[in-house]
Amino acid sequence: MRHKIFTALFSIVLAVTTFAATENKPDDPYFEKFNPTKAPKPSHLLLKKDDRLAICGDSITEQRMYCRIMETYITVALPELNVSTRQYGWSGEQASGFLHRMTNDVLRFHPTVVTTCYGMNDHRYQPYTDEIGNTYRTNQEGIVAGCKAAKVRTIIVGSSGCMGQKTAWGFVKGTAEERNLSLCALRNIDVDIAKRDHVGFADVFWPMFTGDYFAREKYGESYALTGGDSVHPDWAGHTVMAYAFLKALGCDGDIGTITVDLKSGEAKASKGHEIASVSLNAQNGIKEGKYDITSSRYPFCAAGATNVHTTIRSGMTIVPFNQDLNRFMLVGKHPVAQSYKVTWGEESHSYTADQLKKGVNLADDFQVNPFSAAFKAVDDAVAKKQAYETKEIKEMFHGAAGKADMEGTVNKCEAERAPLVAAIHAAFKPVTHTITITATAE
Repeated sequence: MRHKIFTALFSIVLAVTTFAATENKPDDPYFEKFNPTKAPKPSHLLLKKDDRLAICGDSITEQRMYCRIMETYITVALPELNVSTRQYGWSGEQASGFLHRMTNDVLRFHPTVVTTCYGMNDHRYQPYTDEIGNTYRTNQEGIVAGCKAAKVRTIIVGSSGCMGQKTAWGFVKGTAEERNLSLCALRNIDVDIAKRDHVGFADVFWPMFTGDYFAREKYGESYALTGGDSVHPDWAGHTVMAYAFLKALGCDGDIGTITVDLKSGEAKASKGHEIASVSLNAQNGIKEGKYDITSSRYPFCAAGATNVHTTIRSGMTIVPFNQDLNRFMLVGKHPVAQSYKVTWGEESHSYTADQLKKGVNLADDFQVNPFSAAFKAVDDAVAKKQAYETKEIKEMFHGAAGKADMEGTVNKCEAERAPLVAAIHAAFKPVTHTITITATAE
């Protein structure tokens, strides 16, 4: 009897341990064979003032989309940190290729934070084998060791994304499920390395894999989170990737809060924002209040259709980007009316008193807003700089000029890159905007 009780208890403990050791899986047969191990998560913001961030990866990084979202986000949402960023994407690269070039291309600039995103090419577009896994582990461990030896303070090992259901590439082997099981296995190796070596981990695979499935259910089979070739995502997929890396860096998404007393009309703003002036039409509580605000932090601005994989806005429906990373909140205390109209820029939205008491996320609700033009100017400048960084590394460092005189080439390229960096700083300016709150129901 005691043996039976012990056996039963052991089975329960084993089941709980197994469950706790894996990420939550949707209750659907599609995910039955997948067992992504539980990923470590940061307990605080890992970025520090004046950090130098290096974003490294293969052709998906060289698309300059998720890394552009990351750099623009960090620039406008966390300007007090003054983080400088470089992207190092290289098409077709495996972890072994980056390990070979990282000292010359990346570590020479003394990054304090490095993120990597490998695995897609490393899985060789075929079902998993131990040889594939062991080779990948060896190279990923080498990258981490090299970064640590170079005194990189924060290392984020990112998994690859997933593959889509169809690809026309002739060298691809196995079924879509087998290839994604292979990518999941490489993801689990990354988790193991992160835990063992006490570095960070960005889970790109699991939100991409689950997001791809549910997006096709929601938006139709033509929706391709993984891109038209099932490998290279468009903007929606890159939004999911950027979300994974920004979360891994510990970004908390608190862009700012504007708090208005709907009875007295008084207002206050959180760090990065100032109430410049207040104009009230009040009688027993405000009928209309206009609040001019000067902001030195921006929310991430993205407009567009939500049902197509070509927009950032669509990616924001796949992962909780605005909820977790992009909260510019308006809170209305002591309401005296049942509902209110909020006008911000050219758009207006109606909210109940209860909604305003809880707080509404303006960044989520107002696709086009007073930050949009200023945000675009910064993002355009980031795009130009990152495009040059591809040329700098691939054409110059690894071209004839670099072979002839590496140090001279580095100096020349850095002189050409400097104005592109300055243009980002010049584009980022405080924005003055107006929120108007009007009572619409007594």
